[in-house]
Amino acid sequence: MTAPVLEIDRVTRRFGAILANDAISMTLGKGEIVALLGENGAGKTTLMSILFGHYTPDEGRILIDGQELPPGRPRAAIRAGVGMVHQHFSLAPNLTVLENVMTGTESLWSTHSRTAAARARLLGIAARFGLVVDPEARLGDLSVGEQQRVEILKALYNDARILILDEPTAVLTKPEAERLFVTLREMARQGLSLIFISHKLDEVMAAADRIVVLRGGRVVAERRPDQTDKAELAELMVGRRVVRPRRDPATPGQVVLEMRGVVLREAGVDRLRGIDLSLREGEVLGIIGVAGNGQTHLARILSGTVRRSGGEMVLFGRPAGHPDVAGVVAMGIGRIPEDRHKEGAIGEMAVWENVVLEQIDAPGLARRGIVNRKEGVALARRIIEEFDVRGAQPGTRTRLLSGGNMQKLILGRNLDRHPRILLAAQPARGLDEGAVAAVHARILAARKAGTAVLLISEDLDEVMALADRVQAMVGGRLSPEVDADHVDARALGLMMAGDWSAATEAAHAS
Repeated sequence: MTAPVLEIDRVTRRFGAILANDAISMTLGKGEIVALLGENGAGKTTLMSILFGHYTPDEGRILIDGQELPPGRPRAAIRAGVGMVHQHFSLAPNLTVLENVMTGTESLWSTHSRTAAARARLLGIAARFGLVVDPEARLGDLSVGEQQRVEILKALYNDARILILDEPTAVLTKPEAERLFVTLREMARQGLSLIFISHKLDEVMAAADRIVVLRGGRVVAERRPDQTDKAELAELMVGRRVVRPRRDPATPGQVVLEMRGVVLREAGVDRLRGIDLSLREGEVLGIIGVAGNGQTHLARILSGTVRRSGGEMVLFGRPAGHPDVAGVVAMGIGRIPEDRHKEGAIGEMAVWENVVLEQIDAPGLARRGIVNRKEGVALARRIIEEFDVRGAQPGTRTRLLSGGNMQKLILGRNLDRHPRILLAAQPARGLDEGAVAAVHARILAARKAGTAVLLISEDLDEVMALADRVQAMVGGRLSPEVDADHVDARALGLMMAGDWSAATEAAHAS
């Protein structure tokens, strides 16, 4: 065997009492694709951040081509040929693609910018790997998939030979994810070495040459795809057999939400066009659709962050007017937002402070606007324990939680109030198999207790597992509903594509 291009040698990293990485060792060969698999909070991102120099290890070392990499120095990692594509992109939306790629590549003392040469180099790299790009496009005008392409190109422009991708498909549609892995395989064929962090078992099995599994900050297994299956990988990730919950038949109660002809117009663009829907107690209504078709705007109207432009909304039998966020919360609506980092929690606040944000008026939590810290901390402890929010104490800064544990905290904060309506937008996005099962179980338990759940998701398996009825959103319009018990993935795919009559026929035939 040839010598590895990368060696991670007994790397350990602690954050206070949290042991994020525990003497981890792994290697990466030239032209190899390694999947780093693990549940949320297993230490995957921390390990890759150490490799890229964002964090300094407490113990251990990193070697590139046999040479030790200076710890805690991203520039040294870049010079050694390491590139990293973050889950949350580190690009400037107001700059062009070319400007983003060139940022940091020229000296501050340069008297002029070599823009023409940079453009030619960028287009050459794009052509080599099949990454179509317009150098003059403004980054903020690009889709999420196109922005990720720019992140990859920026790393390659800096001569990356080892490319790290942190949850690369977390914000991509299925076609975008498929195109990404075609690109990654071409990169590996041309000699680049890749590590991608993931918890998605299908893509790990399909794309990786080798799979390294982390659990609790340690390497617990290493497999090749032909040596394992998804069931074993899921069990290795969480340390137990994972079974997703099943939806039992239910008898819905009275209607608690109606939307009649709801319209939303923003900046001269019709985001929602004549939305009609109804939601009953004790049921899950699933709204599916490709990103950008209006689901986010529907969620924002129901959350009280955007005012509709027209149409009626009736809540609990009464005209709702235009409630703001405080009004929505006061009416008993729980909200799991699409973007947990920007809309679901305040990262710099402690866990207990985030827990009480939407319960300030609850008896015992505050008096005359002053929060009772003791009661808030006690509430946070209960939610941490009940919802298995790992790596958290009431005083922990919320930004230190993994994405999955932050999601469980937000879910717990909402379900603890026993909401009459739960708005769940992409509730399992970015979660590992164990966390998905836990979140789904909580949503179904809320449904059984009488909560009306509006589920907005791009994950067809999730919708089929949880929803009683399904509607698709295409171009700001909602399709007729179909019964989830008489529908399959093909029919849902037709609905998402806008072929509603064919979808209805397929649903009735299934």
